[in-house]
Amino acid sequence: MKRALLVGIDDYDNRRLFGELTGCGNDVHALAPLLRRNYDEELNFECKLRTGADGRGVTRDRLLRDLTELLAPAATVALLYFAGHGYPQGDDVVLATVDGSARTPGVALNEVLTLVENSPVHEVIIILDCCFSGAGGQVPRLGGNGAFLHAGVSILAATRGDQTALETEGRGVFSACLADALDGGAADVLGQITVAGLYAYLSEMFGAWDQRPTFKANVDRLHELRRTRPDISRSQLRRLARLFPEPTHHLALDHSYERTQQPSDPAHEADFELLQQARAVRLVEPVGEKHLYYAALNNKAARLTPVGRHYWALVQKEML
Repeated sequence: MKRALLVGIDDYDNRRLFGELTGCGNDVHALAPLLRRNYDEELNFECKLRTGADGRGVTRDRLLRDLTELLAPAATVALLYFAGHGYPQGDDVVLATVDGSARTPGVALNEVLTLVENSPVHEVIIILDCCFSGAGGQVPRLGGNGAFLHAGVSILAATRGDQTALETEGRGVFSACLADALDGGAADVLGQITVAGLYAYLSEMFGAWDQRPTFKANVDRLHELRRTRPDISRSQLRRLARLFPEPTHHLALDHSYERTQQPSDPAHEADFELLQQARAVRLVEPVGEKHLYYAALNNKAARLTPVGRHYWALVQKEML
């Protein structure tokens, strides 16, 4: 069971302390369908949304109640997404709630991490689109020198701890890119999206002078956040591995692999179709030619790329 709490707060009671935002609710409604279902309409996260009129009720007490429910037993993965104002407080960041004041602006991320530490949920992903969000996860909550993040926790933040998060055209800049990443931009060749893949995608979308996404984690494995349409199937990867007895093997090609040439060899033609598909996703490359077509016509070879050798090894270990 996978739970997700998506909070987007645009309006605050204390307008002097917290200016009006315009994109937080929009971001929640854009992300929710991507998290609820995978590309094939299979159910993914069960989402609870807090936006608009409902978001006006996200007081500090309400957010703490929602967090307690999010982190309750039975879930295997819990995801918190927060878009709104972030309020700097020492070495921490506070997720500002609608009733926030200068003295008590909302729920500090340190408080969230304490709830996480006491939760039975094995993996927790926290995604923050708010100012100063990169400060999260640096607080030595236990007063020791150990890891600040509990095992199984990942934090993906829109900014460094000293930066503000930007909006444009009714969307958060970070969250708009996040939606594209979940829609397939951050997927591997099997269509799997992990939080590390999200960060890799988002990091490339922001330059050295822009707000910089940050990523902190204490995990020993990466769970799938969403699944998009794969570029190649697991069965095709296993079949591809069988064509290469060793990861550095050069597979000799000739005219029989190209269906437009004679003699016709249906088995070779089927293998060549697979090789071309693998070439399109950078798993295979021709040797001595720019295209597999010419490698076949000129009796050259095909070989696995470094990424192809990675998947070859997974097949050999029966991990695919």
